[in-house]
Amino acid sequence: MIFGDFLRALGQMGDPRFLRVMLFGIALAFALLVGVYAVFLALVEWLAPGEISIPFVGPVGGIDTLLSWGSLFLMLGLSVFLMVPTASAFTGLFLEDVAQAVEDRHYPHLSRAPRLPLGDSLIDSVNFFGVLVAVNVLALILYAFAGPFIPVVFWSVNGFLLGREYFTLVAMRRLGRQGAKELRRRYPFRIWFAGILMAAPLSVPLINLVIPVLGAATFTHMFHRLAPQAPARSDIPRVSA
Repeated sequence: MIFGDFLRALGQMGDPRFLRVMLFGIALAFALLVGVYAVFLALVEWLAPGEISIPFVGPVGGIDTLLSWGSLFLMLGLSVFLMVPTASAFTGLFLEDVAQAVEDRHYPHLSRAPRLPLGDSLIDSVNFFGVLVAVNVLALILYAFAGPFIPVVFWSVNGFLLGREYFTLVAMRRLGRQGAKELRRRYPFRIWFAGILMAAPLSVPLINLVIPVLGAATFTHMFHRLAPQAPARSDIPRVSA
């Protein structure tokens, strides 16, 4: 059934609302990375000396330029690691648009769910981004001992995080925060497996940028399958954490 949820979400990827959220999330993530690099480059040029004196060689110039080019390659490498959590966090801001598009097509009998206040969405997205980055940094330690099982560790860790966060955000639209947490606790392994299904393509460049939107749609289908009794009213009270 989880694969069925994934395939139904995949079949809707051409939806204009899906594409808009995906492109907007990628654009915001790219803008943030460019901004971070600009600040980093300014610090390098400010702190690096124009030239240094080497014994028996004399003054050597162009150190700041060399470091600037080195920082470019460093940021390009980091962008591969940072783009996914950044795009995921920004996409989380617009996750409700993806979920609503899924419900409009596949669950037209439901009334529109109340939108989460922008401030709450921003806080959730920032928290999710922080957790993704922090956990993946810590996972680097595990990678050193995982050997050929590095992909398994990567998929397991990110699958747990993606499943936990996306299912909660989708379920909150209909059940409120506390109701979403309770439903998530009833199906931890199913949600984790669905998260792993989302995390596996994260290691594939370009395709990984589609995963946030695809994941939001997949977990919307999953939510309605696990909680068919979810209220269809638009006046569901939200319960704060």
